[in-house]
Parts: sequence; structure tokens; C-alpha cells
Amino acid sequence: MKHLFLGLIFLVGLSAIAQETIETSIKQRFQTELKKENIKSGILHVYSESRDIDIQLAKSKEDSISIDNPFYTASITKLFTATAIGILKDRKQLNFEDKIARYLPDSLITNLHVLGGKNYSKELTITHLLQHTSGLPDYFTDSTNDESPNIINQLLMNPNKLWSAEELILFSKDKMTPHFIPGEGYHYTDTEYVLLALIIENVSGLSLDDFFQQNIFQPIKMNSSYINLKSKATDNKRSIVKFYASQYELSSLKSLSADWGGGGLVSTTHDLIAFLKAYNTDKIVKKDTRLAMQNWVKETRGMDYGFGIRQVSLGELTNTESDLQLIGHSGSTASFLWYCPQLDTYISGTFNQLEASKSALVLVLDILKEINNQ
Repeated sequence: MKHLFLGLIFLVGLSAIAQETIETSIKQRFQTELKKENIKSGILHVYSESRDIDIQLAKSKEDSISIDNPFYTASITKLFTATAIGILKDRKQLNFEDKIARYLPDSLITNLHVLGGKNYSKELTITHLLQHTSGLPDYFTDSTNDESPNIINQLLMNPNKLWSAEELILFSKDKMTPHFIPGEGYHYTDTEYVLLALIIENVSGLSLDDFFQQNIFQPIKMNSSYINLKSKATDNKRSIVKFYASQYELSSLKSLSADWGGGGLVSTTHDLIAFLKAYNTDKIVKKDTRLAMQNWVKETRGMDYGFGIRQVSLGELTNTESDLQLIGHSGSTASFLWYCPQLDTYISGTFNQLEASKSALVLVLDILKEINNQ
């Protein structure tokens, strides 16, 4: 019995040493990223209940911030918008394969998708929008037909402009050309997620921010989350962490209203991880709906896309033998929300810098390697 007791103490000691080593390595790796000249702040949260890991880091070169400061999540929002569609499906208020013309006015549908002289507008389905297979152009980053500035380039040109959803769709229709016939390709576009947000509003009778609040934020106690320029957190008075494109600060611009159903969510790592845990354990949408949302199409090497959710296969991405995967989403502000099922580990955070998205993913991969090697 004495030997067994001593053995248990030894194992507990080894585990504590391993946890300390992991935390030290992750802190050092995080600090290395923050030393880069173009990164002004960073937030990182690594959490695994089964592995007893809860590492929370936040630092800014400009302001005092903490892990509880909300930050702009950018395209992580797409996972929430897609989940809202899943909630409506579970309530039998719509189906993924429904034509979007059923839920949107003719003013939006007319000439929405015209390619090669043929009008495909009424063939578009909710699945096409969710999965980025509609062929619709991206009002944010795609080139315009007349070489005028796209929306992302207009954010600083007209910083006080409040964009409506209808204006964004009209801009896409008038200034851009679809890429392919619906269902015959993949093209990542925020235009689809503005349409999805409008469908959510039309079907539910609620604004997108109210739908999120009543059906996602409140049930999961996401008290620090809100839609930028539309609502406020129910229980977090801290200011949003500033984010940048090059040296330009964007977080205070009213023109950021152009980022809505596909990127307007402001949240914290605690809230985001709580959401993804609830999503993974079928507390938000039913299991069959969640699995249907993981109907993957090829995005790029090592990355597949489902319904507002992305899967990263580390072995394919890094050309190694790794069998680790990530499930979640990232954003253009170098924000990220991932779950690694093989390690039962959640990783969320941001570098608040458009040019740092690749660095953010590399950091996540390095963290997983560190945990996997212990």
C-alpha cells in the first residue's frame, strides 16, 4: 500500500511538472508573437477540462487589457449565423435545401445571380449560402466590374457610413459578377451571410442581434457578447480591444456596419469557448443538425468547409503524419476559435491585426504540438 501511495504521488508530481512545462512553453510562444512589430495586442485562451489546462493570456502594447476584454471576432460570426439557421431548422421553420427566394423579397432576389446570360437567382438554396457554394461574389474583397473600390476599401474612405444589408446586396449585384453556377464550386463570401442573416430575421421576426441574444447568448450565459453597432453586452462594461489593418485602427468606424451577419460579433474567449462546447455537445442544435452542418467541401489544402464551420487537418496542412484536426472558425482580424477533438482542447483568441492571420494559425498549431508531445 505504501508503494502504491508513493507511486500515485510520483505520477501526480509528473503531471504537475508537465502542466507547468506546457504553460511555460505556451506563454513564451505567445510573447514571441507579441514582439512582432505589426502586432499591438494579443489574447489567448487554451482550455481542456480533461487535461486540466486553463491558460489565459492577454497583453497590449498600447492599453491595459485582460482576458475579459471583448474583441472583434470577424468571421467567427459565421458559425453563429449558421447555428441560428440550424436552430430554425430544428424548429421546423425552414430546411437547409429550401430555395432562398422563399424567405427573401423579390427586390433582393431579382438578378442576384446572373452568369453567362442565365439567371440562377431562384435556384439558390440555404445550403449554397451556408457552404459558400452559391457562386455569389464577395462584396468585401472581390474586384468590381468597373474597378471602383470594393467595400473593404471603402471602410476608411467613408468611415461614418452606416451600411444596410440591402445596400450590401445591391452593391454585390450592381458592381460584381458571380463566379460559377450554384453548387459547382467554392468561393468564400460574406454576401451569402448577409442573406442568411436576413433570412433569420424574416423567419423569426427578430433582429439578428435579438435572435442571438435570446437563443444563443442567454441560454449559454454569453454575457460579454454582442453584435457590433447593433447591441451591447448584458454584463461586461469593458471596451472592445482595438484592431487594425496595417496602421489603421478600424474598431471604432461606423462603416464597419458593412460587417454584419458574416463578421459583426464581439465576444470574449470565455464566451466563445462556452459556445463551442455547447455546440459540440448538442446543447444548441440537435445532433443530426450539427452533423448535417459538417457536410464538408474542399476549401484549400488541409481545410474543408461545412455550414459556417471549418475543419483543418494538420497532417495535410503541414505535410506531416499528424492525425490532429481542428473544428471551428477563424477571422480576418487574426481571431480564432478552435476545438481539437483528439486532444479535447479548446483554443481561442486574437491578435487584432489583419496581417497576422497566418501567425495566429501557426501559433495554434504549435500549441497543439506542445500539448500532444507531453
